[in-house]
Amino acid sequence: MVEYLSDRLDATFAALADPTRRSMLATLATGDQTVSALAAPYDMSLAAASKHVKKLEAAGLVIRDIQGRTHVCRLDAAALREAHEWTQRYQKFWAGRLDALEAAILADKQKSGKEEQ
Repeated sequence: MVEYLSDRLDATFAALADPTRRSMLATLATGDQTVSALAAPYDMSLAAASKHVKKLEAAGLVIRDIQGRTHVCRLDAAALREAHEWTQRYQKFWAGRLDALEAAILADKQKSGKEEQ
């Protein structure tokens, strides 16, 4: 089970590493799109767009339905939920670091204010 989740997370983060694929996901968040529609904003061939969609499919982020010659894609956010849950583990760590940074900045400002007087 752990290895399966690790493989899915690896695939999810690999798919999300590319800005074009992240943009395609953002477009799909607004509704189903054809591969042609996903390719339209970019200077790329339909074959290149299809490769991006295949990477998103492999990560479980997109489901592609074939209707004749038209390929319609829709977002499947379950893998994003798993990635979000993984990153949430580190929220407490970063919140603590940011709190410490804020305290250091305030202490520095107070020290600078006292030195000027």
